[in-house]
Amino acid sequence: MQRESLEIWARLGVGDAIAARGVRWRTGRTYLRGRELFKIELPDGGDEHFPPFVNISQSEVEERLLECVQGFGVRVHHGHRLIGVGQDADGVTATFATEHGEVAHRSGFLVGTDGAHSAVRHAIGVAFPGHTFEDRFLIADIHADLPFTNERHFHFDPPWNPGRQVLIHPQPDGVWRIDWRVPPETDPDAESRDGRLDARIRQVIGDGVPYEIVWVTAYRFSQRVADAFRDRSVFLAGDAAHVMSPFGARGLNSGVADSENLAWKLASVLRESAPDALLDAYEAERRPAALDNLAATAATMRFIAPHGPLRRTWRDLVLRMAPHSAWFRGRVNSGRLAEPASYASSAIVASAPSSGELPRHGNPAPDVVLPGGDRLRDHLGSGYVVVVPFPADGPVDLPQLVIGPDSVYGAERAWLIRPDGYLADSVPRARVDRLADPFSAFRDSTR
Repeated sequence: MQRESLEIWARLGVGDAIAARGVRWRTGRTYLRGRELFKIELPDGGDEHFPPFVNISQSEVEERLLECVQGFGVRVHHGHRLIGVGQDADGVTATFATEHGEVAHRSGFLVGTDGAHSAVRHAIGVAFPGHTFEDRFLIADIHADLPFTNERHFHFDPPWNPGRQVLIHPQPDGVWRIDWRVPPETDPDAESRDGRLDARIRQVIGDGVPYEIVWVTAYRFSQRVADAFRDRSVFLAGDAAHVMSPFGARGLNSGVADSENLAWKLASVLRESAPDALLDAYEAERRPAALDNLAATAATMRFIAPHGPLRRTWRDLVLRMAPHSAWFRGRVNSGRLAEPASYASSAIVASAPSSGELPRHGNPAPDVVLPGGDRLRDHLGSGYVVVVPFPADGPVDLPQLVIGPDSVYGAERAWLIRPDGYLADSVPRARVDRLADPFSAFRDSTR
């Protein structure tokens, strides 16, 4: 879970619990044939509340989110299989097959977050172009007392998986995830039965070390993005909209960002405080983010599994030279770690100030400790807010957060922050009255 995902969970009230439960890490080590090439240290983020990354089971997070939505009074229906979607000027009718027969659900909007084989995407006829890699990966989560550090360990061509890669990650409760790149024909069930899986694990952890298998699976992955993220009142998010290599932790984290981006826009439209056209900004912001993630993960796969003699020769040269040259180390690609997308070119984000020292419009608002001791991001999520170094002299329609003059925001500007925590605009402090909910004119005209 990347820091921005934890911030989104925090706005739902479960971020600190997830971070406390997970394994925090900020160091990644890369090895070639068992020898460490280099390590990277992720910045701690200064005033940021959460670490750069936390490792935790996705199923645990889902359990906490389910408790969360039930606490909000959201009813969750299980055992419903989508079989049809119909749209008209007033909304969407979704038809489901259940053990008791077909049922229809009527709503203003429908969001398909139903994975790579999305029934919603198929129902609205949106294409999902891309390709699937032939390479296969084998994951084993094992419970064991190992001498490994709580860091990301990426191995190129280790003695116990020659010519391929292995990624080792710590999980809570003494669980370690071992992720092998394996031949396409590898069958985890057969390997479990005939002892080959045990041999693989022993090569990593050593003989005589007790361990217990928690989970085993094998997978291939695809690189695909939907042609559209919106069809009138139906939207696609997460794996229903895009799938990619897991290297760099871009899949789940980008799906979380999709949901947050769409949620505040849907809320604004449903509250009649923004026009329907605001919803077009969802695809305008999140589809380029998906394309950026696909480009990053495709580059990783070209390095990890180079096709053709020229690419393989170049990759091998980079790995051989990495211990001796910073230039070559910078070209070792074991997965560029996920970062929040920038919406600087979005139609609902103003042009940024020229100073390179100030935060950039279209990026997440940096967290700071407020004079009262709480943090800025604790006050985000319910609407637009204005951040000022000193109390504003003139009238401001939006809630104000006074942060003092000695922060990353400086002492001369006032800032507008969106409900999803992104910087939308800033003006000289004397003109703070110009900052307003950009959809206030629409809201006033509909009253």
